[in-house]
Amino acid sequence: MTRNSTRRLTGVGAGALSVAALLAVVPGSSAVSAGRPEATGPVAARAAEGKPRPDARHVVIAVHGGAGTALKREDTTPAQEKAYRDGLAGALRAGQKILGKGGSSVAATEAAVRELEDNPLFNAGKGAVFNEDAGHELDASVMRGSDLAAGAVAGVRHVRNPVSAARLVMEKTKHVLLAGEGADAFAARNGLPTVTQDYYWTEKRWQELMKAKGRVKGSGETLTQGTVGAVAVDGKRNLAAATSTGGLTNKMAGRVGDSPVVGAGTYAKNGTVAASATGAGEVFLRGAATVTISDLIEFGGRDLATAAYEVLVERLPKLGGTGGVIALNAQGVFDAPHSSEGMLHGYLTADGRVVTKVFADETPANR
Repeated sequence: MTRNSTRRLTGVGAGALSVAALLAVVPGSSAVSAGRPEATGPVAARAAEGKPRPDARHVVIAVHGGAGTALKREDTTPAQEKAYRDGLAGALRAGQKILGKGGSSVAATEAAVRELEDNPLFNAGKGAVFNEDAGHELDASVMRGSDLAAGAVAGVRHVRNPVSAARLVMEKTKHVLLAGEGADAFAARNGLPTVTQDYYWTEKRWQELMKAKGRVKGSGETLTQGTVGAVAVDGKRNLAAATSTGGLTNKMAGRVGDSPVVGAGTYAKNGTVAASATGAGEVFLRGAATVTISDLIEFGGRDLATAAYEVLVERLPKLGGTGGVIALNAQGVFDAPHSSEGMLHGYLTADGRVVTKVFADETPANR
């Protein structure tokens, strides 16, 4: 695999072509040729005037696999690199299949996040971290940009795919957020697959817990990140965002971070942005991260890249934490700024090109 791994997807279908056609007529946009490099890195990230620039254009769906979890080349085997790139690309394909059939951006983000929840490499679903009681408590949220509808679950312990439970909350209840046993019961009543706690178990996460508790060499608190998320725009130019996480390794039982909180970990509003965040959840909560990006665009006159950069790189670190965000607007402008060392993420453009970034030097901090 090569840096900023790029590949083309075939068989996108009429629905995906309609998305491409839609983006092609957006003022200032044009068809993106396969393999064309996008602006990346600390130099390209800022324009001559010192303003941030977006990472890519003509994007229809993007995903992230967590801030602070980017790989280091010297410590990564080719097989490990491939596994992470394939994981991100598989999520993008899952969402693309929905869009390719004319499906909604909500359905596309749910499908993409489900793929990541089922992949033990990521801290969501199957690969969720352990809390201080050696249990798993999972959080997720979904938001629809057309009408600001949202749904979320927090502290679930038996839902295989929390993001699907979050969507059910949005579509089948008058509420936004369900938590704990009530959320688990609601998901089960509505036919979602349930699992026992041992389903989420992985050796990697267990060793992280032992290290956090000081029971193995090199002990010390480890705040495993790896939250997953997706943002998308569909053929009707509607935005959506979804986020899912297992939280922090060795977190207090009952702790809830930003991922299931609308306006902190997830936000989508037609006309501004769809955003999914990852990082130090308490800081993202206190800084109302994702809705602030939207407000800076709507009320502050910022463009997407400038707004996202201001929140993630300039504001949140002052509150004592780092992280990142994937942000997309209805014109296909995409950015992924972060203050953490790196951020696993990828995106798919309207012409079917996939880009994945898994190494820290592919996603330098503070850009």
